[in-house]
Amino acid sequence: MTDFTLSTAFKTDPKRLAFASARYLFVAKMLADMHSVVEVGAGDGVLSEIVQKSVTILQKTDLVPAGPSVCKHDFMAGRLLERHDAIYGLDVLEHVQPALEDIFLGNIARSLKLHGVCIIGMPSWESQPYASPISKAEHVNCKTEDELRKTMQRHFHCVYIFGMHDTTLTTAFGPMCQYRLALCNSPKL
Repeated sequence: MTDFTLSTAFKTDPKRLAFASARYLFVAKMLADMHSVVEVGAGDGVLSEIVQKSVTILQKTDLVPAGPSVCKHDFMAGRLLERHDAIYGLDVLEHVQPALEDIFLGNIARSLKLHGVCIIGMPSWESQPYASPISKAEHVNCKTEDELRKTMQRHFHCVYIFGMHDTTLTTAFGPMCQYRLALCNSPKL
């Protein structure tokens, strides 16, 4: 995966930093006042602080932790030992091979409490012609609005799809969105 730290983003593409911050703000608003929350793919954990201020406990995880407060966990290998109120992952699912996404999402769902909430965010399929060559190589699983909904419905009883244009959240025509957010609850355990 490419290096996405706060300092790198600010130096190379400050707009990208603004877009990513808006996604974390959405998560913070949706998960406000929840007790036990986990982030999948936290990287250096700097943007996670936006969510941290809205929840009681935030556990940051990544395959390769880039920050001191980020724990190592591989959702391809298994679920978390404890169940949590919410789990979110921004810019992660598009890196998971399609043949393995049900293992990944199933372990996330099994790490949630009965009525737990999951938020998954990813670039849209339609945005990929405009992506950088590095992003195109790494994004092996971008989805249309309907594909993301159907994927998440295999693991959750309730799925709501939102789109983003830069920093603006929308429920507008799906193919016009650059980024997608699936807000899900009640995992199918």
